Amino acid sequence: MNSPRTIRSIAAAAAAIGITTLIGPGTAAAHVTTEPEQAAQGDSAKIAFRVPNERPDASTVKVHVALPLDYPLSSVRTRPLPGWTAEVQKVRLPRPVDVAGAQVTEAVSGITWTALPSNAIGPDQFQDFEASLGTLPTTTDRLLLPTEQTYDSGEVVRWDQLPAPDGSEPEHPAPELALVPGEGGAGHQHDD
Repeated sequence: MNSPRTIRSIAAAAAAIGITTLIGPGTAAAHVTTEPEQAAQGDSAKIAFRVPNERPDASTVKVHVALPLDYPLSSVRTRPLPGWTAEVQKVRLPRPVDVAGAQVTEAVSGITWTALPSNAIGPDQFQDFEASLGTLPTTTDRLLLPTEQTYDSGEVVRWDQLPAPDGSEPEHPAPELALVPGEGGAGHQHDD
């Protein structure tokens, strides 16, 4: 026979398990992010787009990151990732833009990584997609980097929503790179 104290303990444990099941492990952090989350204005930066697979029955086979044309990046390089191909897309700007004292007529509009057969991001896995971004803008404090995640089921998840006016996080937030003032003007961040 169970005592009232034992019954209360069992009920509390069951409630905790139920809440954990509803919320799921790491739900708040289960979205595409940038690592690190910030870089210096006017510098170059090496960042990784961290892409978790959120589907229990499908694998991620393609990731596309859109780069902002209102703050053009003239130089973007990707780090080789075994089992994936990377394509950097460029577009001609409608008019030249000054970037760190140079007139830029072409900018990078996006990066697409595509898995080779048998190299997808499986359930309960994540992958970091690394890129070097050249001369970050000095006229904004953040870059929004909308990302599309394609699963082998055909589903496409768009990580492109802005934070709500009250600061709360939307269901599919766009990855963001915060830009902070650099030390002593434009410089260069060295990759290790």
